[in-house]
Amino acid sequence: MEKNTRKIRIVVNPISGTHAKREIVEVVERRLRDMGYYVDCRVTQYGGHASELAAEAAEEGYYGVIAAGGDGTVNECARGVMDTDTALGIIPLGSGNGLARHIATSIDVDHALDVICADNIVDCDYGTANDIPFFCTFGLGFDAAVSERFAQMHRRGLGAYLQSAMREYFSFKPDDYEIETPEGTLKTKAFILTVANASQYGNNAYIAPQASIRDGLLDFTILTSPNPVIHALAGIRLFSGRIDSTFSIQTMQTSRAVIRRTGSAAHADGENISLPDEITVECHRGGLKIFTDPSKTPFKPISTPLQSLREDVNFIIRTTIDRIKR
Repeated sequence: MEKNTRKIRIVVNPISGTHAKREIVEVVERRLRDMGYYVDCRVTQYGGHASELAAEAAEEGYYGVIAAGGDGTVNECARGVMDTDTALGIIPLGSGNGLARHIATSIDVDHALDVICADNIVDCDYGTANDIPFFCTFGLGFDAAVSERFAQMHRRGLGAYLQSAMREYFSFKPDDYEIETPEGTLKTKAFILTVANASQYGNNAYIAPQASIRDGLLDFTILTSPNPVIHALAGIRLFSGRIDSTFSIQTMQTSRAVIRRTGSAAHADGENISLPDEITVECHRGGLKIFTDPSKTPFKPISTPLQSLREDVNFIIRTTIDRIKR
């Protein structure tokens, strides 16, 4: 199929994250059109609208749907195109950008556009929790409680998330879990239980550093210790890509599991969801086509987070200078 017969829809969330959207989206539209793609742009009007727009594009045979927003927008667009021949692209304009960072390391918009234009489409996995899709992480315990608190705040960004985490930390109590997998059953009391399809929450917080979105497996990361010192150590290693080497962290991989719990909060890609006490999580191998970075190197602890941080800083400096010049 020639590029000039391919249609791409850009789905923009006007309120996600902290970036101004209009100028960025205009650049994306212009470059894709210059490459010969037919491009239309739609702006979301309400929760769930991105999924509807993405599903409509898939039904009409669009080559790709580009999610221009944060993790919530990416999740909704991915729901709309999963199990179809329409590929998902990401322009990271949110506050976390977990899946975007996993597939391309950087949140630089120009680089994200380079990834889409490289046309390297790969069949990737996605997960479900009681049939609710997630593409980055599904969480129970402390991180889910933080997401619940964060959703009630009017501000976005890393600072607001950290504020939510600090407020929740002093009142949160570990929950009891039973995790049944084809490989066996684990019973534990845990502070955090994360089921990861991709490697991080967002903001370079690597909760499952070695996770792959192409291996047909979900990566479990379970923090069992109630000790604040261990929690602090885990927090430091979370951002260095070494949390899986922390004392009181249990990890495992499986394609399917049944989780029984005593807690209440849950999240899928950082968005609060309501689930019963018994949850079936499952990996759907190769069920989502994604524009990915063909030049991305394998993850390395410390090195990869530092590279990503350096690229973040360069991007912020460059965009700040551009705004000042205008």
